[in-house]
Amino acid sequence: MATRQREKAAFRRENADKRPHATARFVRISSRKVKIVIDLIRGKSVNDAEAILMYTPKAAAEPVLKLLRSAAANAENNLGLSRDDLYVAEVFANQGPTLRRYMPRARGRADRIRKRTSHITIILDQK
Repeated sequence: MATRQREKAAFRRENADKRPHATARFVRISSRKVKIVIDLIRGKSVNDAEAILMYTPKAAAEPVLKLLRSAAANAENNLGLSRDDLYVAEVFANQGPTLRRYMPRARGRADRIRKRTSHITIILDQK
């Protein structure tokens, strides 16, 4: 049995990160490919980052742009912050679970195909 459950929950709520953020989990693209795109927007203002992502010809730019807009909307609606004062404080992509598929090859063999996923997180902050 857990002891001091209410106290522990209150401590976690009190020390939680108050910055607006958004997380996309199980995105069907490799985290290596996502990291190339998120390096472009780290430290930029939200409007600049959105403009960069709209004209980046990478497949990972679309889910990252959607996530950035979600984080900005969270900041405006939940915390009452102005979109013009926000910048991308932290952005990172972690590896998610890998889907394993098999492709038949010559002479009765099979090769494993790894379909990788990633978890992307964007944390905004005020200037």
